[in-house]
Amino acid sequence: MHDTRKMQQLLGWQNRGMSNRATTRPEPEPLSAYPVMRAIPTRWMDNDAYGHVNNVVYYSWFDTAVNAWLIENGALDIQRSPTVGLVVETHCNYFAPLAFPQIVQVGLRVAHVGASSVRYELAVFGDGALCAAKGHFVHVYVNAQTHRPTAVPAQLKKLLETLA
Repeated sequence: MHDTRKMQQLLGWQNRGMSNRATTRPEPEPLSAYPVMRAIPTRWMDNDAYGHVNNVVYYSWFDTAVNAWLIENGALDIQRSPTVGLVVETHCNYFAPLAFPQIVQVGLRVAHVGASSVRYELAVFGDGALCAAKGHFVHVYVNAQTHRPTAVPAQLKKLLETLA
């Protein structure tokens, strides 16, 4: 069960009138906001000393959801692709705790496709209708040999449009 307001208060997300900080706090979203879902089981080791999934695990789920989708749709062959995406930015907001044993759903959508980068938006769902966490993940596409930025491949751009 989500108690979003209580979690946000515990995390200090009240608007305190700070001029250099965003005044709009993040809000959880529904499953319907994400066109692709991936089920991922939590593991015993995902829980931390506080009895919930540790924050670093969410970033692993983001990575798994994005790369599994790319592989399954023929956009990434980790052994042979001449162009690969390197993670240059991640962010996550947390709304409700998750814990082992639980199967989570990670929602995926594309927010922006640039010349050499893609911004994915992701959300993690437990048993509730609203996400327990959401964030983003930015890939910069590079030549697999030189690691120099390169254009997002045309085939990948077309595929990414299905998630925009």
